[in-house]
Amino acid sequence: MDDIDKRLIALLRADSRLSVASLAAKLGLARGTVAQRIRRLEERHVIVGYTVQLRPECDTPHMRAWMAIQVDGNRTHEVVASLLGEPNAIALHDTNGRWDLMAELRADSPGDLSQVLERVRLIKGIRHTETSILLKTYR
Repeated sequence: MDDIDKRLIALLRADSRLSVASLAAKLGLARGTVAQRIRRLEERHVIVGYTVQLRPECDTPHMRAWMAIQVDGNRTHEVVASLLGEPNAIALHDTNGRWDLMAELRADSPGDLSQVLERVRLIKGIRHTETSILLKTYR
């Protein structure tokens, strides 16, 4: 990935609905070049999708929680692979310090969240977890 790809990704992060023509104008490139770069980034799985972001108060009702995860030994890749298959894990982050991973979880109710937590805790390679329910989002 070169500097142009990084600038292209930054523009798409700011507004993924920008047309190829608008992106080309902002980057000072031909539309065909921009379209080809986007296609290449998608094929290489650098760009894996496009989404809509809603203000928290406009989103459908659900519970969100952060789960801090401590991994057993060198099993991080194995745990990450399992967590990427968990449909209620909407974000997964590698961290430093006491916790190896942070997972943002989403559930429809406390009972659903309990089931998600139980599934995640049963993943081989997870030593310890600590979960905090998000009560309010300010930004």
